[in-house]
Amino acid sequence: MHAETMLHSADGCSLSPCKTRLTSLMGSSLLVLAIGTLLAGPAYAAEAGDAPPAAPDTKAASIEEIIVTAQFHSQKLQDTPIAITALTGASLEARSASSLASISDSAPSVVLRPASAAFGDSVVASIRGLGQGDFDPAMEPGVGIYIDDVYFPRLTGANLDLMDVDRVEVLRGPQGTLTGKNSEGGAIKFFSKAPSGDTDGYVSATYGSRHRINLSASADFKLAEGLFGRVSGAYADQDGYVNVYDYGCMNPSSGVPSTTGGTNCLKYKEGDVGYKAVRGILRYNPNERLDVTISGDYTKDQHHNAAQVLLYANNTNPNVQTSNGLPYDSRFICGPFCNYDTTGQSASTFVAGLIPALNGIPFQATSGSELSIYSSWGVSGKVLYNLTDAIKLTSITAYRSFENTFSVDNDLSPANVGFGANDVTDWSFSQELRLNAKINSITNLTVGGFVSDEKANYYALQDIRYVAAGPLPVEPLQFIQNDPIRTKSQAVYGNLDLQPTSALSINAGLRYTHDSKSYTFYRLELDGVTPNPFLPFNGLGDTFAKSRVDYRVAVNYRFSPEAMVYASVATGYKAGGVDPRPFNAAQVVGFGPENVTSYELGAKTDLLDRKLRLNLDVFYLDFKNAQLTLLSCPQFGGPGPCALPQNAGNAHSKGVEAEVLLRPVAGLQIDGSLSYQDWKWTCVNPQVVGLGAGACSSDPSVIDLISKMPPGMEQWKWNVGAQYEADLGKAGTLTPRFDISYQGSQIGNVLAAAAGSPSALYGQEGAYTLANARITWHDKAKGLSIALAVTNVFDKYYYTSKFDLTGAGAGAISGSPGRPREWAVTVKKSF
Repeated sequence: MHAETMLHSADGCSLSPCKTRLTSLMGSSLLVLAIGTLLAGPAYAAEAGDAPPAAPDTKAASIEEIIVTAQFHSQKLQDTPIAITALTGASLEARSASSLASISDSAPSVVLRPASAAFGDSVVASIRGLGQGDFDPAMEPGVGIYIDDVYFPRLTGANLDLMDVDRVEVLRGPQGTLTGKNSEGGAIKFFSKAPSGDTDGYVSATYGSRHRINLSASADFKLAEGLFGRVSGAYADQDGYVNVYDYGCMNPSSGVPSTTGGTNCLKYKEGDVGYKAVRGILRYNPNERLDVTISGDYTKDQHHNAAQVLLYANNTNPNVQTSNGLPYDSRFICGPFCNYDTTGQSASTFVAGLIPALNGIPFQATSGSELSIYSSWGVSGKVLYNLTDAIKLTSITAYRSFENTFSVDNDLSPANVGFGANDVTDWSFSQELRLNAKINSITNLTVGGFVSDEKANYYALQDIRYVAAGPLPVEPLQFIQNDPIRTKSQAVYGNLDLQPTSALSINAGLRYTHDSKSYTFYRLELDGVTPNPFLPFNGLGDTFAKSRVDYRVAVNYRFSPEAMVYASVATGYKAGGVDPRPFNAAQVVGFGPENVTSYELGAKTDLLDRKLRLNLDVFYLDFKNAQLTLLSCPQFGGPGPCALPQNAGNAHSKGVEAEVLLRPVAGLQIDGSLSYQDWKWTCVNPQVVGLGAGACSSDPSVIDLISKMPPGMEQWKWNVGAQYEADLGKAGTLTPRFDISYQGSQIGNVLAAAAGSPSALYGQEGAYTLANARITWHDKAKGLSIALAVTNVFDKYYYTSKFDLTGAGAGAISGSPGRPREWAVTVKKSF
């Protein structure tokens, strides 16, 4: 069947109706834009020397301005020709957003979710279907994450606590010239509140469901004339919501040995929280010419594994049985909020299948920790120096380091299917130097350079006993890996801003980047010394090096103070590398960069006397050499484990996004967003789908073998929220708020799941709708507030991620259930 007729959205529409919907949405967008332009009034003066427009009405019901720095200088959000969602610290607090992943509810086409337990303390991040979900330091993220203009190179630890945040900017679409590599989907920029010497600050305390305790505080102070400091800290602790039971204790007749004893079979709970962080910022601003900021931060996150439950279990390989011979099957499925997770596997001997000479080789007992521990620290320095009134020099220097240790029982049972203990360490240094020059009244130029050097080490103990060809065992696979990865990047860039008239602006940027990466494989026996005989590439390595030029051109025209339209063309890419997880010599293969060219039309409007803000955009992506990770790849060396990144093919994608903010009367706010995206593979690499080497094929029978959209993409996504600040006179104000968000369905594995297969039945990530509510009281002086928040109001059961290992031969599918309904009371004192 042709690929078009097979494509379905989250709510079951086929591609043709979805195309009709998209066309209708695009038409509606253009109609609204035209109406908005007419409502906006007469056009701007056409010449640069004409008088500026009248200032907008600033009465209480109007929408305040948000200043962003997406183009290296301060601009109003509505003047920036980029699709941006900008959220202030106050608006995030009103939405009960506590971590970076929370902002995805409010941003169209953005997916930010905590990763499954198999990937440690990391996130899945994508924008417009382009991103990454693999924590391995050999893999590059497709969404650039920045903390106070410092690049955060990894997805591990990226689910940042929104501690003392000033604002978050989500830039949608490729940012290859403005932010550099690995921002093909877009970029997320986190900005802390900067010291000002105003001696402001706050203290906040929260208590809630499952003994939740959150404490946070911040203080701004003046040390001397022109010297300011700011210190902030956060503490979070909460019990988990998925019970981990001892299987032998719960099922004494099974014969599985119990490790708990007595009748208390509960070992611990997953999905708990244990977080501590502190940040200090020192700012020296003696005059208008010099501004120096030095910041440092430390984070410690210690908790049990992410919440997970077993959804499917079926493996007849005799090597994966429990220590007393029970097969791995559905008996180990515990329920919606429980599992039988273990922290190791028992000793046994290999039962041979295809190779009888291997019969009797011992499996050593392996073990790890039930805790996932992430610790990180970083320092950075930012110097802004005005050489003249027209020329400004900016230097940003940063160093970051982290370590994440965690263990994963892939089968969530006392069976011996697969177990891994992981330790990832990483340090990175970066330096950026930027020169901004106002050449004349209509021309601004930015030129700069960027270098980064990162060294990571991925240590792991892997105990994989399910390697088989069909029902027949192939080999025993226990090994230690200790792989160093070195990643370097150098770039130079330029960005030109022209404003030939007060209504017309032109922005053009160019960036040259050279990336290099080296990876060395160490595969040893569990003694940590002897090379593993089944993985014959110990000590071998590979190097990836590639140069790239990206560009961006944007034109925007302001019809009036109320309406601006823009058009842009931009490119971006994600660097390539080598497969970091080969399980045989044939899997030691590289993969090239993926790249995208984006065409975008947008409109930003402030209508109805600045009571209505409506921002719209439509985009078209030309995507090439998609990097997709195969979890089943017998075409690369035979049966068994697989986690092989390959360039899978090319695609075209188009979408529409809308954001609205309405303040019809003082105190009332209604906000929302909507996105729809259509994806179509134009060709697929035949080898990726098991058809042998060959050119990228547009044959529908080949394209149908791959999932209809990439991981991390949602066809439909929307949210709507409303709040009203009621004036209680001397008693202060009372503000209730209600939010509803819809997250579209996502695919499971890269390859299309056969109808009726376990992957099709249990491995796909379904759509879900969540509701949050909050009511906040402020005293009249706005110095004291008390808030009651309820998240997941209707107690919806849903999955944030799934991990399907059936294609690799493990016979297991697990899911990460989202947090159930929770309540919390927060008391905050500002000063």
